[in-house]
Amino acid sequence: MGHTINKPSFSIVTLGCKVNQFESETIAWQLKASGFDWITRSAVPVNPRGHTCIINTCTVTHKASMQSRQAIRQAIRSHPEARIIVTGCLAQTHPDSIRNISGIDRIVGHAHKHRIPEMLVSPQDEDARPLPAEHCFQPRSPAEPGFAPLGNRTRPFLKIQDGCDTFCTYCIVPHARGRHRSMPFADVLASVQNIGAANFHEVVLTGIHMGCYGKDLSPKTDLVTLLARLRDQRAIDRIRLSSVEPLEITDKLIHLVSEPWVRPGHICRHFHIPMQSGDDTILKRMNRPYRQLEFRQRIAVIKKAMPDAAIGVDVMIGFPGETEFFYHNTLKLLDSLPITYLHVFPFSARQGTPASHFPDPVPAGVVRERCREVRELGKAKRRTFLKKHLNSEVDVLVETTRDRTTGRLKGITTNYIKILLDGNDDIKNTFQNVRITGIHDDQTAIGRLL
Repeated sequence: MGHTINKPSFSIVTLGCKVNQFESETIAWQLKASGFDWITRSAVPVNPRGHTCIINTCTVTHKASMQSRQAIRQAIRSHPEARIIVTGCLAQTHPDSIRNISGIDRIVGHAHKHRIPEMLVSPQDEDARPLPAEHCFQPRSPAEPGFAPLGNRTRPFLKIQDGCDTFCTYCIVPHARGRHRSMPFADVLASVQNIGAANFHEVVLTGIHMGCYGKDLSPKTDLVTLLARLRDQRAIDRIRLSSVEPLEITDKLIHLVSEPWVRPGHICRHFHIPMQSGDDTILKRMNRPYRQLEFRQRIAVIKKAMPDAAIGVDVMIGFPGETEFFYHNTLKLLDSLPITYLHVFPFSARQGTPASHFPDPVPAGVVRERCREVRELGKAKRRTFLKKHLNSEVDVLVETTRDRTTGRLKGITTNYIKILLDGNDDIKNTFQNVRITGIHDDQTAIGRLL
């Protein structure tokens, strides 16, 4: 595999959100720059005692926590002589539950996640005994600047914001990530400039509560001001937003995204919006700052300005007290809205959140059936969206890897249509004019190069 016997190596397992993925890639980039080999799942380190396994955990749901613990145990079994480092949200919120797993060398909280490469380059704990998690989270420290140009990702993530001040009653994230803070304005501009200069054509801006961007900076700014500056900077062809809260999708933001698209500097016509519930009583219990009517109005404004825009929606099913009536309010709202796809999650009680003590839990079997019904609606919404674009010409960024199942090239449009097409490898990481000729499955269209 080209690894020397004495060269240190590492592998990273990442669970959870785009922010975690960004942070894992940043750690990997720093370790590679320090002389470490990055071992993928398909490779086995030649020098197992010089190998480090990093597990970047998630705890947003009970299932995510369980999967994180499984990943830790799998790493210990697969690399019994390696150094095991556990970081991420589960390490921050529940270090004691992780410490009970035999074989972990270090537990690293979020405040020191960026120091993992330093810890490995200059290890201070050669006896490899488990150490306590670092809880000294720095609530107002800036988000890490820069990006990690690694792996096969055609569209790198850039974390421009971290933390959250909202404290929805079901959410552990503010406890895991701390208070809201933004990457400095100039650092965002420089990072996007670097990403474009590295021959990437799209960047995905991500954060925990991205719509709050800039409120903590001096002078204060906001997401629209940042996006307008990035558009005018024209350092990269496309800029895509990850999740933005409903009330933070303002008329100004919609107007900016709806402007005629020109590369470079185009802001993708794609919104991913956490709705969580379509019933006002449940939204109030969740401590969400909007109601059904406001959510409906935001969707209507987007669609009036951009009929072709993709709109994804997060939905939480089975929140305590979700009666059949309240659930059907959510289902009816989703069915009536011109949305593109749904991300459906069952409610998961997280220790330390108010909702974990709420009365009237919804039976697990009922939650499963409701999730199934909403997911079927999501598939139907996606099919409807794809059908509307049959025979249309679209601008596709062809990705650097082929589709595993079909072997065809794959790409994505500004409005988040995933497309399979035939072509040579020389058009990877380029924009191509494509006609949508068919539908492959519930998620993907088929295209033909023009």
